Order: sequence, then structure tokens, then C-alpha cells
Amino acid sequence: MRLLIKIISTILFIVQILYSQSDERVTKVGTTAGAFLEIEVGARANGMGGAFVALADDATALYWNTAGIARIKKTNISLIHTEWLAGMNFDYGAIIIPLGHGNVIGLSITTLTMDEMEVRSVKDPEGTGEMFGATDMSVGLSFARALTDRFAIGFNAKYINQRIWHMSTTSFAIDVGTIFQTQFRGMKIGMSISNFGNKMQMLGRDIEIEHDIDQTIEGNNPQIDAYLNTDKWSLPLLFRVGIAMDIINNKYQRITFSTDAIHPNNNTESVNVGIEYSFKNFIFLRTGYRSLFLQDSEEGLTVGAGLMQSIRGLGKLNVDYAFASFGRLSNTHRFSLGIKF
Repeated sequence: MRLLIKIISTILFIVQILYSQSDERVTKVGTTAGAFLEIEVGARANGMGGAFVALADDATALYWNTAGIARIKKTNISLIHTEWLAGMNFDYGAIIIPLGHGNVIGLSITTLTMDEMEVRSVKDPEGTGEMFGATDMSVGLSFARALTDRFAIGFNAKYINQRIWHMSTTSFAIDVGTIFQTQFRGMKIGMSISNFGNKMQMLGRDIEIEHDIDQTIEGNNPQIDAYLNTDKWSLPLLFRVGIAMDIINNKYQRITFSTDAIHPNNNTESVNVGIEYSFKNFIFLRTGYRSLFLQDSEEGLTVGAGLMQSIRGLGKLNVDYAFASFGRLSNTHRFSLGIKF
């Protein structure tokens, strides 16, 4: 227990140093594309405050840490729906298939969608009669391998697309993760790097304009076809390192503690912490706190619960729910359905 406290204190101390050295007058928020890639996946993980990089052991590991699927022995399916902010819907689906000999593959799809809205302009403030929508999507193909009985590594390659009205952009990225299980009460140490890829640039006919090259000359064509130049933006590169271990683990109950330190390229460093209580591996209660030390954070307390039940002919079915507070941005509700067979 003392070792666990020392490890947690060290992580908090390092993050606090990084936080104190950051320039509070400068913010990196809003400097990357593909913001939907930062929306965290899974009711279980979010119920624990997003502290999941070392604990990832189901189909949602394809988001958190691909190495976590290396020791999965059965096919896993995860279906997730989240009522996201501003009336948007966030959905995630994943399947994991063990190949044997410590090799596992996975496939995942992530979408962020909104209802269509009416196009409005200065001339037509009540609407032009045309509708527009926006959709973000990511499709990932993953592979993980257990290199030893304690160490695993995983990779995830993904195609990313963002679309709004007549504009779209695409990118390709990779995630890399590792998990090491120590000999101290089964404590795990996890690390992942997410969204390492090329920049994104919005292109489409909405940037087409008519331009007068020289307004000082009379008689020239004032309606020459031209295009606005859109900037290229990096993906939200994210580095996570964390630990997880069972404080209590017996025949009837288990209490698991986890914590993650997070370093993004578009914000300041932060820490997530979470706890999960399990009774006979049937009922689960979770709570956590996210974004400790993050500047101007609207996030904070999270709570969640879950049930796992064996169903004859189907395998194990688990249903999870998580609630997260977003301060002035209202709250979010996450629902997850998992199947193991």
C-alpha cells in the first residue's frame, strides 16, 4: 500500500511541476483538428474518471490502450452510445478477435453526428430552404501481441474523416500502447500515444468565391473564380501513462484503484483518478474525478454502475452507465453494452 501511495504521489508531483511551468497567458485549446478523437469511450472507463490506460481489458481498449486486448481469450463486442454536448450523439462500436498465441486483432468505428440544421445567411436570416449537417468518423484496425507473460504491446491504424456541409477532410493516424504487469499485487503500468498522424485541411466548394483581382481597374472581370486558402491543423496528439491495481481482491469483492497522467498537444497537463467496486463480479459501482490541474476545466466528478451476467448460449453480457459533470456545459450520460463469447 505504501508503494502505491508513493507512485501516485510521484505522478501527481511531476504533473504539478509541468503545470506550474506552463504559461497561463497562452492557451493551446482549439489548435487541433479532429476534436472528436478526444471524446473518451466507454461507460466503465468514464465512470472511473477516465483513468483507464493501465486497466484497459475489454473492447474499449482500442481507444485507451490497444495493448490491453493482448490477453483477451474470447471474442469481445462493445456498443456504446453517448448523449454528447449541444445535442450531438457520440457512438462507438468495436470487436476483438483472439488469434491464439498471444495475438489479437480488433476493428472499431467511432462517429459524432448532429441533426441537420437550416442554412441561414445575412440576406435570409429565417433560412434559405437548404439544410446542412456535420459528421465526424474514424475507423480503426488494431493488432496486439503479448510479448511475455507480463508485457504486451499494441498498435491501432485508423482512417479519420470530418465533414460539414460541402466541406470535408481526411487523415490517417496510428496509436501505440504498452502494458506491463508487475509482481506487486498484480499492479499494471500502462502507456499510450494516440493520434499520431498527418494534418487535416478542410476542402470543398464552400470555399469557392468570386473575386475582383484589382478593384482600381475599371472594365475588368470582377467575378473571377477563386478559392479561399484553409489552414492545415494537427491531430490532437495525446500521451497517457497510468497505473492500476486491486486494493482488495477476494472471493466476494474487489476494489480497484487507477490513475492516469495526461499530456496533450492542445492543452495543459492533467490527472484522472478512479475507483471501481465489484461485488461477486456481478454488480459494479464506480466513481472518479477527471482533469485535476487542468486550466479552466469544466470537468470533474464522475459516477457509474454496471451489471455483468452470464447468458446461456450467448456468453457474458455486461451493461454499464456513467454520468459526468461538465459544469456550465451541462452533463453527459454514457451507456455501454458489452458481449464476451
